[in-house]
Amino acid sequence: MTTPPMRKDAARNWHRIVDVGRQLVDDGVPLQLNDVARLAKVGVATVYRHFPTPEALMETLAAPGLEALAAHAERALGEDDPWQALTDFLDATLDAQLTDPSISIVRAAPDHVLPRTKELTTTLDSLAGRLLDRTHAAGSVRGVVTWDDLRPLMCGVAYAATVHADDPQARLESGRRYLGVMLQGLHI
Repeated sequence: MTTPPMRKDAARNWHRIVDVGRQLVDDGVPLQLNDVARLAKVGVATVYRHFPTPEALMETLAAPGLEALAAHAERALGEDDPWQALTDFLDATLDAQLTDPSISIVRAAPDHVLPRTKELTTTLDSLAGRLLDRTHAAGSVRGVVTWDDLRPLMCGVAYAATVHADDPQARLESGRRYLGVMLQGLHI
């Protein structure tokens, strides 16, 4: 069963809501759907019709970044050097977390409200686990480390970079330094 396309006015409202949500998240402002409605110049019911919870809007904002990370992980699985593939993927993950706040928020959330988000995070975790398994098989990484260990560590690196740097470039530089330290500890 396919979903019929949105009417033009509904699609326009959806985009306005998403644009306002993106701006608020990028500015570090918590998503309050009533505020989103006011700033998007649409009715509150319109926002709730498209996004019944702030989490649904946040997950919608994060979806393109999560899709890009999953695609990156897929490509990385085809690389010859497992260690380089993993480090490139983790570097891309950190960049995504530091440039799109919605990704860190969604990745840190214990549950997800949209089926697409559940699908994307499950796929992403599976692919990342396979990248790590390849490094284990190649003898490039300490055997005690699992993706369940690395995922929260990546959130921690992104958090530390965000807390300790004010501007985006300084955050990226700090995050890369912190990631480098973590990778040195993992590499055999």
